[in-house]
Amino acid sequence: MEDNVLIELHDIYKIYQMGDEEVRANDGINLKISRGEFVAIVGKSGSGKSTLMNIIGALDVPTSGSYLLGGEDVDTMTDDQLADIRNRMIGFIFQQYNLLPKSNLLENVELPLLYAKVPKDERRERALNSLERVGLADVWRKYPRQLSGGQQQRVSIARALAGDPSLILADEPTGALDSKTSREVLNFLKQLNEEGNTIVMITHDSSIALEAKRVVRIHDGKINFDGDVKDYAAIL
Repeated sequence: MEDNVLIELHDIYKIYQMGDEEVRANDGINLKISRGEFVAIVGKSGSGKSTLMNIIGALDVPTSGSYLLGGEDVDTMTDDQLADIRNRMIGFIFQQYNLLPKSNLLENVELPLLYAKVPKDERRERALNSLERVGLADVWRKYPRQLSGGQQQRVSIARALAGDPSLILADEPTGALDSKTSREVLNFLKQLNEEGNTIVMITHDSSIALEAKRVVRIHDGKINFDGDVKDYAAIL
């Protein structure tokens, strides 16, 4: 594997049996993503983009094909090994934030570090630093319900950053937000990318995909566009 390649998918198939019908959710996907890229994976509902996100995020394994993440072979891993690589290498940002309502902001951001068995003092310091990066360190004692949607998404971003992941995987990160707040979150993702973070963003919305630097479009389980965002904008 080339040193700078973070994600390498080779002949990825994910096939489901639905009654008598065979559904090819991913149908021969080949994809490489280098460290430091900001890539949008775009497709309509049912296109296979969510299945691909689950494979990239080590939440699922392909029916066949190979997936290397940072040189580690993911497709042959056990559930425990998948959980370990998710915790070590991937920071997740979800559409619905997935924050724990009965935990304060600091405790929410500490969660992946807790799973990684990071010592308490270091955990707290890293979580506070992450909250500082998203402008919320001064309100760490608050609970998710006391925040706006945009602020909750920023906590989710801080949680993704706390473990210093190789990959930030953002699933429809603006899906639950109004346009002004969406703009703030997208600008923040761009800033993180400029700081060297690798970001893969999943979206059904081509206008959101245009905020990335590279666009991969999925249709019927296959990649039918993979190129520079300017080239993608030209065909819309």
